[in-house]
Amino acid sequence: MKLLVLGGCADMAVPLLKRLRNDEMFTEVVVADLDASKARRLASGYGPKFQGVPCDATDSPGVISLMKGCDIAACYVGPFYRFERPLAACAIEAGVHYVSISDDYDAYLDVITLDDAARQAGVKILTGFGNSPGITQVLAAKGYHALDRTRRIHVNWCAGAGESVGASNLMHLFHIFEGTTLQWRDGKEVRVQTGTCPKRVQFPEPINEAVIYYTGHAESVSLPRNLPGLEEVTLHGGAKPHYIVTLLKVIRATGAFKTHQRRAALARFFHHVESWFPSGGLDKSVGRVEVIGEKDGQEAHLSYSYVGHIADITSMPVYLASKRLCEGAYDNLPGGVYAPERLLKDPDGFLDGLKGLGVDIRL
Repeated sequence: MKLLVLGGCADMAVPLLKRLRNDEMFTEVVVADLDASKARRLASGYGPKFQGVPCDATDSPGVISLMKGCDIAACYVGPFYRFERPLAACAIEAGVHYVSISDDYDAYLDVITLDDAARQAGVKILTGFGNSPGITQVLAAKGYHALDRTRRIHVNWCAGAGESVGASNLMHLFHIFEGTTLQWRDGKEVRVQTGTCPKRVQFPEPINEAVIYYTGHAESVSLPRNLPGLEEVTLHGGAKPHYIVTLLKVIRATGAFKTHQRRAALARFFHHVESWFPSGGLDKSVGRVEVIGEKDGQEAHLSYSYVGHIADITSMPVYLASKRLCEGAYDNLPGGVYAPERLLKDPDGFLDGLKGLGVDIRL
């Protein structure tokens, strides 16, 4: 199998490349990145089956040409509010299955408009296979199917400030704290201001207790569309130490997050100076999913969590989904756009696979 890794020089892609090095299923790996020289250096360090090539994500004909020579494409090109739909459209045109870590709520709403085209082409677009969204949705699906009736799902995440992230991750962070996002209340979608509705959540160590807020991740728009009958779905996120969120709100008030160009310029600046900010030794990120409903006539409340370095917990779902896709695990499904909770009929099997890859999931 030949795998194309779009945005292969991204910090989040490192654990995937390490896994691919010793995976005999994937006999060729193409590391494609805008920084061609870095892609070539990176590929040469992983061994002969790796090849580094230039790739401009805004050049759709060029992307399609790269994809056509591969069996599957894994995508790390962010920010996804800008790139997810165009790159998924390229995969459909090329006739190549596609798996991404896409995280923005509006990117999800954009890419699902390609569902009919993907079905007609017989191409599977697996969107949001990171940690949040990603692991969170697999856990939500586990809880949803475990109850007789599920009424509410609350997804919570918190990033440690000591994590190493790239400029695209920072653009995403600025985006999800700008303007409004969508939540699911009383069985319908409502628009809310990001950075509002604070709540305290007890996470695993090293985060422990943290205050988090409405943010623009995909779960609050994805879960209600794929798991029928939900009355409420909320998505809260943040960072610790908490001063980071305070700083984000202060900067947001200046209008610095309002356009992609402004976010990109600010992200480049903070990427260069991020070492100036104290992290409190918090070099892991966490997620917690609460599922509430009824079981055997009684009120039931299920809680699941996970913890790990952000690149590891973001890359392992992409790796596992790509591998199982190539093994034919989803051949019974037609082409289409699939979030984790829509794709996986057996969430427990996927969770077992993630745990086998070293992801710390607590059920």
